[in-house]
Order: sequence, then C-alpha cells, then structure tokens
Amino acid sequence: MPDNRPKIILTEDGSHTLYVEAINETYHSFHGAWQESTHVFINAGLDHLLSSSRAGNVNVLEIGFGTGLNTLLTALYVSGANHTVNYHSLEPFPLDPALIDQLNYPDFLKNKQEVALFHRLHTCEWGEPVAVSESFSLHKHKVTLQDYHCTSAFELIYFDAFAPSRQPELWTADIIRKVTGFLVSGGMLVTYCAKGQFKRDLGSLGLTVETLPGPGGKKEMVRAVKK
Repeated sequence: MPDNRPKIILTEDGSHTLYVEAINETYHSFHGAWQESTHVFINAGLDHLLSSSRAGNVNVLEIGFGTGLNTLLTALYVSGANHTVNYHSLEPFPLDPALIDQLNYPDFLKNKQEVALFHRLHTCEWGEPVAVSESFSLHKHKVTLQDYHCTSAFELIYFDAFAPSRQPELWTADIIRKVTGFLVSGGMLVTYCAKGQFKRDLGSLGLTVETLPGPGGKKEMVRAVKK
C-alpha cells in the first residue's frame, strides 16, 4: 500500500524536498528545490513586483506552505529592505515538526539569525498574524483552498499546489476564478505550471498571461497579471 508520509529526498542543487509515494509527487522540482522556489516565486514574482512598484506594503498569498521554503525566501528578500510583506499561507496538512528539523535549508543560510528565522516561521501559531520581523508578518491558515475565505486583497499570489495531474481539484476553472478574484488590479499570480488549459482559464478571466522560462530542468512557467 502506498505510503502517505512525506520522505526527505535530496534534489540536484543540494537542497531537500519531500516525496509522497502515495501520489508519486515531490513538493519541489527534483532538479533543485531551492533554485526552483527562487526562480519562480522570488525572481519572477516578488522581485518583479517590487522592482516595478512603489508600494511599500505588499500582501502575498501562498497556496501551499509545505516546507516553508517560499515563505523563508520571501522573508529573507525583504529583510532590511524598504518594503514590508504581509504573508498569508494556506496549508491544510502541516508537516511534522520532527520532519522540518531534518530539512537542510539552514545549510543554505548565512548566519544564526537567518537560521533562527527559518525555525520561527515554523513555530509561529496557526490561525493568527505574527510579526516575525519588522519587515515580515506571517499568517498561517490551516485550511484548504476550497474552504478559505479571503479577508484581504493581494498584490501577489504564489500558486504552489501539487501538479494538476496529482491534485486536479485545485486547478479547475472555478478554483482559478476564486484565486484570481483575490488579486487587486495590477496584481499577479506566479506558478511553476504552464499547462495549456490553465493558461486558457487565466486568459478567459481577463488576466494577461506571460509564459516565462522555467527553472532548471523545466522549460516554462507562468506569470499572470490582473488588469
């Protein structure tokens, strides 16, 4: 019987991700977890948004907290910057803290303060906003996307659900309509997925869809901007 428990595996850039045998899926690309998150969500998402906007305060929604890697990279990006991020992350099935403690992300960090930040993100209470630093607040929601009721408008959405072939219920036209409805005008959604139907659904909702070069080992990714 396939095992539902995530197992740590090493990806090609030396960083860890998790593998779930029951659905034959990894949390990140096996070509490199760290480089994929940086490329898709930070470079094509957060950096692109902040470099083209004067907004000092940005609301970000992440679909899939998982290992906390996207959250960590976002918090590091705005550390000491002239921007602040209010970060909301959805995760109906939080990982076992013992598993989190085995991830090697601290090996990629520069100092003890950054390592402490990583652990802080995982020990924050669920269901309430927490001021992690002067530039970063985190609100973790233990809820499915289907049951999430948005009380904020977002400039940026990280759509990091499992692949459409593994979690098709999160890639339907109705779900995409719901998610993009959270965006402000000019807000953007970024994801590693570049499936044709997904792009057509985004376009049918009036978003401008860009197909961008993907991270190492993957040909394409998507950034969509709400008009």
